[in-house]
Amino acid sequence: MILITGFEPFDGAESNPSFEAVKMLPEKIKGETVEKLELPVVFSEAAEKVIAAIRKNTPKAVIMTGVAGGREKITPEVVAVNIAEARIPDNKGNAPRWQPLIEGTPDGIFSTLPVGKMVQRMNEAGFGAALSFSAGTYVCNDTFYRVCNYIKENALGIPCGFIHVPNPKGMEKGTDMTVEDFAKALEICVETVVDRVQIRNLNGTE
Repeated sequence: MILITGFEPFDGAESNPSFEAVKMLPEKIKGETVEKLELPVVFSEAAEKVIAAIRKNTPKAVIMTGVAGGREKITPEVVAVNIAEARIPDNKGNAPRWQPLIEGTPDGIFSTLPVGKMVQRMNEAGFGAALSFSAGTYVCNDTFYRVCNYIKENALGIPCGFIHVPNPKGMEKGTDMTVEDFAKALEICVETVVDRVQIRNLNGTE
């Protein structure tokens, strides 16, 4: 099973293109069941919901998604940073300013998804994609960091990472891509991750 998440709406928006795209994914991709999970835009709580799902289901990989308005491409994130700096309050009014997410843990944690290959395959399929080296300091980064840290500290060996989608066509600062395009691109990302997991299983490294 592959766990893939998106976020609820925030900052007055009626929808969040990340979870709208996730909902469009097939129930199975390359033989793997796709578990879809909507997350609250709330510091710490979003990560707790993902971690609870990991404990319950032990997925083969975790792919988290969110929206980055103003970007022009779909951007798999390379690294999460151990800092919170809220531009706006989250959906429960929390607005941390320049504080560590988890004391005593690394300043940054790298994605363990095949991010370079995902970008390559999305571009080959005609979807604008690029690597991102900053997931920001809001709830997306908070969730990315906390979940990856949990997997690392518990030596679970589960590939884990985050992908930002831009605003779709029709939204403010929207791109030429639609939510349907995002769903197709995310399906390519899931396929790429499943390929990597299957190769590792064949090699006896997982």
